[in-house]
Amino acid sequence: MNFDLIVKNANLADGRMADIAVAKGKIVAVERDIEGDAQTMIDATGRLLSAPFIDIHFHMDATLSLGTPRFNRTGTLLEGIQLWGELRPLLTKEAVIERALRYCDLAVSQGILAVRSHVDVCDDRLVGVEALLEVRDMVQDYLDLQLVAFPQNGYFRSPIAARNLERALDMGVEVVGGIPHGERTMEDGRLSVTALCEIAAKRGLMVDLHCDETDDPHSRHIETLAYETQRLGLKGRVAGSHLTSMHSMDNYYASKLLPLIAEAEVHCIPNPVANVVLQGRHDTYPKRRGLMRVPELMALGVNVAFGQDSCMDPWYSLGNADMLEAANVAIHATHMTSHDAMKACFAAITDNAAKTFGLEGYGVAPGCNADFVLLDARDPIEAIRLRANRLAVVRRGKVISETAPHVSTLSLPGRPRTVEPSRYAPVEFATR
Repeated sequence: MNFDLIVKNANLADGRMADIAVAKGKIVAVERDIEGDAQTMIDATGRLLSAPFIDIHFHMDATLSLGTPRFNRTGTLLEGIQLWGELRPLLTKEAVIERALRYCDLAVSQGILAVRSHVDVCDDRLVGVEALLEVRDMVQDYLDLQLVAFPQNGYFRSPIAARNLERALDMGVEVVGGIPHGERTMEDGRLSVTALCEIAAKRGLMVDLHCDETDDPHSRHIETLAYETQRLGLKGRVAGSHLTSMHSMDNYYASKLLPLIAEAEVHCIPNPVANVVLQGRHDTYPKRRGLMRVPELMALGVNVAFGQDSCMDPWYSLGNADMLEAANVAIHATHMTSHDAMKACFAAITDNAAKTFGLEGYGVAPGCNADFVLLDARDPIEAIRLRANRLAVVRRGKVISETAPHVSTLSLPGRPRTVEPSRYAPVEFATR
């Protein structure tokens, strides 16, 4: 048979070794020893081939704006919010588009082929909305961009947020966002969850709320979100992002809350890299990590997907569009260092995120879109450990990005000439 692409000798995330054959942008076979001709042949030599990474929580209207109009000197969430308030009036559509496109280039090179981005609607010009809608069209051939209408200043707290959120949705934004803990009172926060979920139910849209991104254990809007999800028949369409107050809640209340989240089938989105440094800022010692209860949620069957949140913007001065970094930090911050737990963290930046996104044709199986990434590692755990180079990124069967393997050259008497980090783990580790 003739194919467009064949990848030989690939390790898959589930531990199988297989060849992958591609024709007309689709995976047509995943099996051993595929025979046939192809326009492009890649020998994976036992390296990991995975479905692409997905960043399920990001702020593309702010990305790469670091230093404009000033730096976040304290590195805190509150100063970041203040700084965004200073930057927002200065935004131009052209600048947002230019930064977003540069970021998409970086994301693709890192194997990210889908991004859910929140976009602020608390600006009557809706500059960010207009810009990212254009970017969504511009990048659609190589990256799926899903937008969330996000009232940064609060749905009720901002006098223009409710009207502008509806405007953004009318313009084509696909997901309803919110920030209930940012309202003036807990009651307003509760009411905003209800109002936003009702808008989504009426329009047939998904919901993704910044929820309880605070160290306050009494910030419990996720409880309301789980309730409204069930009341309005939104199961599977709702996500709670951040949920950092969960780290500070007492265990008795958490024992009630977590099953409610599971029952409502609410997706949960931690942002490990950002929230580890943004939360716990009022603590002396011990310092809270400020993440939701990831292993406990996963144990209950809750779909947990990691986001990156920020990259070189008012809230976070670092970042490199690296979802493996998000998984790496999550493993350390949540003590998820068992073999199965580390594999679960890889799923949180791939399969779980695709489920939250509602991404069709995702996966490495016949009939799926031929979107995948070849990593300079043998298995998911090694990929996270090394934050492995993305040797090839494939979109609809075409290689759209390539990176050389990580190889260092030594000049040491009596020692090997080269060092390849991906060849240092014991062989049996990959197959345990």
